[in-house]
Amino acid sequence: MQTLAIHNINPEENKIKTAAQILMSNGIIIVPTDTNYAIVCLLGNKNGIEKICRIVGKKPEKANLSILCQNLKFISDFTLQFSKSTYKMLNKNLPGPFTFILNANNKVPKLFLNKKKTIGIRVPDNNILCKIIDFVGEPLVCSSIHIEQEEDEAIAFQIPEIEKQFQKNVDLIIDGGNCPNQGSAVVDCTGDEPMIIREGYMPLKD
Repeated sequence: MQTLAIHNINPEENKIKTAAQILMSNGIIIVPTDTNYAIVCLLGNKNGIEKICRIVGKKPEKANLSILCQNLKFISDFTLQFSKSTYKMLNKNLPGPFTFILNANNKVPKLFLNKKKTIGIRVPDNNILCKIIDFVGEPLVCSSIHIEQEEDEAIAFQIPEIEKQFQKNVDLIIDGGNCPNQGSAVVDCTGDEPMIIREGYMPLKD
């Protein structure tokens, strides 16, 4: 396991390639997002998804996994058709720190689904992560990680804590600098009206 520092504004191409190749070799890595750090693997990596669930200590259908897409146009590849009003809401808020719960189609791996057959979709506003998704050419599966810290401890200490807790379980940790260290807002779009399940640090534009 190694830790690879990548510039969060202008990610170095060779380092993005290194991270992407690990994912394409069915590896698991930790990456920065626009909320907090997350464990990710390729959507098609069944063993990787199962391993992420073991790491976070939950069964796949209860692990609150999300699909990370590069941009809005790829969302419909994994969901059933949704309304124009939902599309407009997604378009106003993505990329950004939001997870939208949508009805999944049959392209989503079965072990990834819950009994309701819904899926959390994210389009992260993070240069490093978007470059990686672009390079591998397919969405990633992610589970956020949470590091317990003292209230007055600087967020910059995230990486040493991540290394301490996860270095034996992953193939690469990307140091992309500080993250907001807050969860995404979660919006359920499977009903007649969108419902905010969890508030985030940014307000939802309707």
